[in-house]
Amino acid sequence: MPEAMRVMVVTAQPEIDCAAAAARCVVQTHEALAGFLRAGRTLAEVDQFVADTLKTLNCRSCFLRYRIPGHPPFPSHSCLSLNDCIVHGTHDLTADPIKPGDVFSIDIGVVHRGFIGDAAWTYAIEHATPDARALMQCGKVSLSRGIEAIRPGRPLIDWARAVQRYVERECGFHLVRHLGGHGYGRKLHGPPFVSNVVPRHIHEWPDAFKSFEPGLLLALEPMISPTTGETRNRARSWPIYTADGSLSVHYEADVMVTEDGATNLTQGLFDLPDVVG
Repeated sequence: MPEAMRVMVVTAQPEIDCAAAAARCVVQTHEALAGFLRAGRTLAEVDQFVADTLKTLNCRSCFLRYRIPGHPPFPSHSCLSLNDCIVHGTHDLTADPIKPGDVFSIDIGVVHRGFIGDAAWTYAIEHATPDARALMQCGKVSLSRGIEAIRPGRPLIDWARAVQRYVERECGFHLVRHLGGHGYGRKLHGPPFVSNVVPRHIHEWPDAFKSFEPGLLLALEPMISPTTGETRNRARSWPIYTADGSLSVHYEADVMVTEDGATNLTQGLFDLPDVVG
């Protein structure tokens, strides 16, 4: 969901505090969701729970009615992506209740004190197969490995090298192509684009050799499938699926580049349970 804007860099302490507060709202919403999710809930019920939780936190969804060219306004408070839906699932994707064994990625985006918070996590409902657990573990570790690779002055491609090396060489899974992270701040999407895979040529990722800069806010998000990096979706439709119908996971963190590396503003997500309900 690209949106043209200048790179957002925060250096003043009040702005840093606001960015951190927005990220905390996202973490708190996920913490509440972990206690709410169970088999039998519908996507519409989950989305309404997100809306109600955001209201108690004095924030609102930055996804609801979001627009990009060629798409209708986004209809949901959160992105609700089940099983082979990678990202941008909507509350009306299905009326069927979620089931034991479903793999459920939920992306929460908020506006709070003038700043965006935007982070996703993946849950298994009641139980997870060994393959699903391996995929989820790979997603979490890849996110950590990528954040650890961030250094001011180094190119963005360092992130992709670390994430791709772990996911595809060490785990044998596939990173989803053509999707990736982005800058954010007072707006949801902005430069730079942060690919999860190393480009085959510079035109594939023009931002690859731009540098991490202290104060830069990034929403970083590996999306992983066991068997394919390709996608499918319908014209003018938000949800994006794995091309072969395989499972996918989506983990996203809000990160601020610092003089020493990077601070994960949504670090609390790593304390969430993998299996809920």
